[in-house]
Amino acid sequence: MATSQLNSKSHFHARSNSLPSRPHPLILQCNEHLDRLKASHETSSSSSTLSHKLGGLRDLHECVENLFQLPLTQEALHRESQENWVDELLNGSLRLLDVCTTAKDSLLHTKECMRELQSIMRRRKGGEVELRSEIKKFLTSRKVVKKAISKALANLKGTPRKCSMSPANKDNQTVALVNLMENVEVVTLSAFQALLHLISGSAQSKSSSWILVSKLMQTKKVGCSKLADECEFAQLDEALQSCMFSHTSKSDNMSRLQNQLEKVESLVQDLEEGFEFLFRRLIKTRVSLLNILNH
Repeated sequence: MATSQLNSKSHFHARSNSLPSRPHPLILQCNEHLDRLKASHETSSSSSTLSHKLGGLRDLHECVENLFQLPLTQEALHRESQENWVDELLNGSLRLLDVCTTAKDSLLHTKECMRELQSIMRRRKGGEVELRSEIKKFLTSRKVVKKAISKALANLKGTPRKCSMSPANKDNQTVALVNLMENVEVVTLSAFQALLHLISGSAQSKSSSWILVSKLMQTKKVGCSKLADECEFAQLDEALQSCMFSHTSKSDNMSRLQNQLEKVESLVQDLEEGFEFLFRRLIKTRVSLLNILNH
């Protein structure tokens, strides 16, 4: 009887200690956030949609941060610390921070120039000479912003790279974690790319930015439409150019410029808040990752 009870208990413990076949609920929740972000891209690439996408990225990365607090995640990362996918995860966190920093800096430069120009337009001091000088300064700043964004986008070509890991050699939770983190980087970078194109005022095809998402997440349909003509930053660039070089009505050009400044001002505020929140979240996640690996 005692032997039978012992065998029964041993069987119970063996079953209770076995790894679950289904991914942790937090992994499933993160994947739901990923699916929503992918679906939001397929509907529209307007500035309002892209701005809203920052909220989706916030929710996604909050979920990832919570995932990193789980003992099973920390154990998997510590156990796999010498694997290539962990190194790529660290490199990916730097890529995300670099792109996020470029976006934040671009918005800051644009906002500062807008404030200076709006201040002169309100005071109406210095006359047309000072106004044209400030517009020229703004146009120069936009060129600097576009150059920085172009460089950041060029650096992203070919990344992220998908790590190869045989599921047969890993438990289900680790496989699910690896796949999740790969998709998180791909979707976040793709959203950042679309937002950088928006800020620079340049058109972008969905296929060029989201082809990585299509491949990794196995989507069947990739559109090829460009950012809508309503892009506020592009219209602001045109309004600045018109005030400097157009021979049409000065009052019409100034009125158009004022309207565009107001539109972009509101958009910049939304984007700036979103990127600032994400930047803090990305730093927190990277610190958590480093602490886990160095523990």
